[in-house]
Amino acid sequence: MNALLPRFLKSSYRKEPLISVVITMGVVEALIGGFDDKWSLFAFGLGTAGITLLIKFWLRQRRRPLPAEETVVQHYLPSRSSSPTLPMLSIAKKKPPQ
Repeated sequence: MNALLPRFLKSSYRKEPLISVVITMGVVEALIGGFDDKWSLFAFGLGTAGITLLIKFWLRQRRRPLPAEETVVQHYLPSRSSSPTLPMLSIAKKKPPQ
């Protein structure tokens, strides 16, 4: 768990830095308001973080998926060959050296 949280935070800050900063500000305000018994600051922090999360999910839903690229199939050998161009492989049994 200790290794996953910093990795998750770094990736989210790199992808959407502005939204991540606003969410962090809201959470910090909510923590300060909760510990100091200032309920207006606590509610404002929760509201800020919640609204920012909603905006983040709304923007993610609005993104259009990228068009899928067509995969090109590469054939290394012809599908049908009239004459065998490759030699037949045979396993020759060799006697071990004495």
